Amino acid sequence: MIAFLDHQPPSVQRPRPNLLLHCGARAVERKDVQRVATPRATNIWTPIPHLELVTQVEQTLKANSLVVGTQAHSLSHEGLRYFGLMEIQRSESAEDYCWVLGLRNSHDKTFPAGIVAGAQTFVCDNLAFSGEVKLARKHTTNIVRDLPRLVQSAIGKLMDRWHHQDTRLSIYKLTEIEDRTAHDLIVRATDVGVCPNKLIPQVLHEWREPRHEVFQPRNAWSLFNAFTEALKGNLLELPRRTEALHGLLDTHVGLHGPS
Repeated sequence: MIAFLDHQPPSVQRPRPNLLLHCGARAVERKDVQRVATPRATNIWTPIPHLELVTQVEQTLKANSLVVGTQAHSLSHEGLRYFGLMEIQRSESAEDYCWVLGLRNSHDKTFPAGIVAGAQTFVCDNLAFSGEVKLARKHTTNIVRDLPRLVQSAIGKLMDRWHHQDTRLSIYKLTEIEDRTAHDLIVRATDVGVCPNKLIPQVLHEWREPRHEVFQPRNAWSLFNAFTEALKGNLLELPRRTEALHGLLDTHVGLHGPS
């Protein structure tokens, strides 16, 4: 499963977060996750139900005034491994983007219960698991006691990131860009690894003829989305390229700080 910060306007809906399974996992419904039996605990190993991790995260999000949007769930190895994604937004306002939070849990001692979240989140059934916020807890005796605290810590870190992203987007929208400057940034983007030369025509097309009306203004935000539309063709490279794109545009608009 690969997920990333969604920059689509609010009117664009997807049935589920972007989901890629290629190592034997299968997409399932929430009820299928609930049906998975949890192995009996031992003296040193305490597995938790897959759905318990999901519901603990949902409860903590709600307590922090966050709303869970679309979700995707998958199971592999006869239900012993769980991978999930959920889109989240703040409840107080409609925004131009949402964050994606990834989860995983195992009943075969392959990996600990884990959470990743951020603008570039990568969760895959090949066991790749990364994001700007990442926490994990081994299945030892006190996992049930510690899980609420760990989930709250992850959500707290995500909220800090959210504040920075709000600042970034506001500056992007306020920074007007002429065509000449946009063309220069598009060429420079190839030098810093944002996109290969072959994608330049597609980025230019999205800049000149945005497919969404919200990106008609000639500013850094619209240029950012011109890139992300073109970059969606390669989900495996998207997190790294998005990070490089933020670096390029942050420098252009004079924004400093954690990305």
